[in-house]
Amino acid sequence: MTIAVNLENVQKTYNNRPVVNNLSFTIKQGEMFGLLGPNGAGKSTTIRMITTLTKPTGGRIEVIGYDVTKQPNFVKQTIGVVLQQTSVDGDLSVWENMELHGRLHHIPNPSRQQLINQWLEYVELKDRSKDLVKTLSGGMKRRLQIARALLHKPQILFLDEPTVGLDPQTRRRLWEIIRELNKQGMTMLLTTHYMDEVEYLCDRIGIMDNGKLIELGTLEELRAKHGEGLVMKQIGDRWEYVFFPSLEEANSYLDQQTDKTGMMVRPSNLEDIFVELTGRQLD
Repeated sequence: MTIAVNLENVQKTYNNRPVVNNLSFTIKQGEMFGLLGPNGAGKSTTIRMITTLTKPTGGRIEVIGYDVTKQPNFVKQTIGVVLQQTSVDGDLSVWENMELHGRLHHIPNPSRQQLINQWLEYVELKDRSKDLVKTLSGGMKRRLQIARALLHKPQILFLDEPTVGLDPQTRRRLWEIIRELNKQGMTMLLTTHYMDEVEYLCDRIGIMDNGKLIELGTLEELRAKHGEGLVMKQIGDRWEYVFFPSLEEANSYLDQQTDKTGMMVRPSNLEDIFVELTGRQLD
């Protein structure tokens, strides 16, 4: 399968302190890749390097075969970016934001107008095209950011916490838009603090901590490696977790206990594995 993004021994140092340390991984074409890590793990810096916003101190990054350091303009033409922060202009209309982006990417007419209509309809904003962006809800602004990022026909879409701060219904609608894009062949890299989002959307998951990649695989592979069954025991005001290879073995262990007070068994999930690996939750 064709490699869309390739990182080889990538390093980034600020004031002699390594923020990203010897990082290597690939993203396959058409893959939905989730990059996780606690605050300060280096994932935001990694995204900035891949999207040409920050130069790596060492190593090599290629996007669709282009070197991000030597060929940044070619890389920019192949990627779309949806940032966590609202980056659309509130004083312009929905259409004007799209028009500005299309002109910056030198998309000629009538193709530009057709693409604007196409993507606004796709994210269900065509009927709001004349409205000022500052009158839109948070979810609508995020959908506009997605439409804008897709306007120049990128091959890879980077989503940096795209649903943060949104209500559950709006989050689910964005999930469906993202999944549909991926089904159409769009390669994506997603960072998020929502474990259910990763479980629902991502094909493979990379977990970073202290600038290094500490785990990589599908959810099924991670659960098989770390344990599919979990015994939880409440000790005071905290929970103690013990992993078992299977749910059956976890239940068997519980059955053998003479005192089962405060104990329960359940299947492990991504958050359990994340906490086990990093020692802390995402916050």
